[in-house]
Amino acid sequence: MTIRVQSSPFDVGAETSDFAAAQTGMGAIVTFTGVVRDLPGDGLERMEIEHYPGMTEKALAAIADQAQTRWSLGGVLIIHRYGTLRAGDQIMMVATASKHRAHAFEAADFLMDYLKSRAPFWKKEYTRSGAEWVASKDEDEAALTRW
Repeated sequence: MTIRVQSSPFDVGAETSDFAAAQTGMGAIVTFTGVVRDLPGDGLERMEIEHYPGMTEKALAAIADQAQTRWSLGGVLIIHRYGTLRAGDQIMMVATASKHRAHAFEAADFLMDYLKSRAPFWKKEYTRSGAEWVASKDEDEAALTRW
């Protein structure tokens, strides 16, 4: 299991290759990369992401442990960025490996739902009209009921 919270960009291809090379006996590897999207209307000038070092990594490791146990995963990778990001920047990546594709897909989906609604990151969007903290969305909270 690898958990990284970083300000610097990452190379999805290199991360995927390195993750895949470390997996032995696995039949499936699933990856997801989240990208900062632009906002309609005023447009997104930038997004600021804050977190508490130590607390964030511990929370992400706990949910990764839960996913590994629940789906018998061979490996889990979570990368999440903080700091100043712009539309089009990669914000996060999840990779899971399992002997069977259903487990790898389900575990990745589970991790994404957690990261979207419960991971301890605070996001503030800056547009031409001003700045606003990003609130949790009802549909993101509802997605957690699947698990």
